[in-house]
Amino acid sequence: MQIEHLETFLDLIETRSFNRTADRLGLTQSTVSGRVAALEAAVGARLFNRSRAGTDLTTEGLKFESHARALRHAWAEARRAVLPAGNAAVALRIGIQNDLAAGLIGEWVAEFRVRLPDCAFYLEPDYSNQMCADLRLGLLDFAILFTPRTLPDLYFTTLGEVRYRLICSDGSLHTDLAPARYIRGNYSPAFAQTHDDLLPEMATAALATGQNAAVAGMLTTLGGAGFVLDHTAGQLVAGGDFHFVSDVPAITQPVYAAMHLRHRPSRLHRRLIRIVQRQLASR
Repeated sequence: MQIEHLETFLDLIETRSFNRTADRLGLTQSTVSGRVAALEAAVGARLFNRSRAGTDLTTEGLKFESHARALRHAWAEARRAVLPAGNAAVALRIGIQNDLAAGLIGEWVAEFRVRLPDCAFYLEPDYSNQMCADLRLGLLDFAILFTPRTLPDLYFTTLGEVRYRLICSDGSLHTDLAPARYIRGNYSPAFAQTHDDLLPEMATAALATGQNAAVAGMLTTLGGAGFVLDHTAGQLVAGGDFHFVSDVPAITQPVYAAMHLRHRPSRLHRRLIRIVQRQLASR
């Protein structure tokens, strides 16, 4: 059995179509069929039923699915385990939500290195959806993110929260906001829903982005108003060109740790959780 056979099997579960899986994986349909046939021969059971309605798992395929995901994840971890990591006993790949990486990554990594001196770290800022996908595939060991994504084999726990504050260059009240000069931060689905409940008139603002640094950069250049992280808001207000909008509350964004279920009992992962929880609580 080859890892490519497992990848094809798991993709076919999602697409329910040999044609779509072939397109997604850049293969011919005959290659997809051949891989499925080889996998079925290796496990000794038929895994799919094909009909006009689509491709569905057999009972045996349903039983094999969780094992296939575990095998794919274990293979990815095994390949990474043998990569050079200097003198470190363990190499950890950690994903961090883009907005958190920009202002907090230095403090977190400093404590990681003190508390976990035998580890080497690779840090990758990214968005929640991609980090969840990478955890599932075994490409990340741990992630700090805004939006848990319900996927098989992933575990999430709350770490704390960060706050976004509304600032404006044109005044300090809600009435000073102008849609034409508003930059809408779309940091997470939960944030977007709270934002649109607070400021429905800004829900269709012409400028929008999903990164705190991008909102701050546009505000600095263009002026206007927008929600930015608490520490970014403080810096811009201290510069004298912006005001806190006093009658619009801050928006709180929960922060979560994510990992593969296999790592839930891991002492190392529990220590990572405690470090980030302590760092977030201290801000």
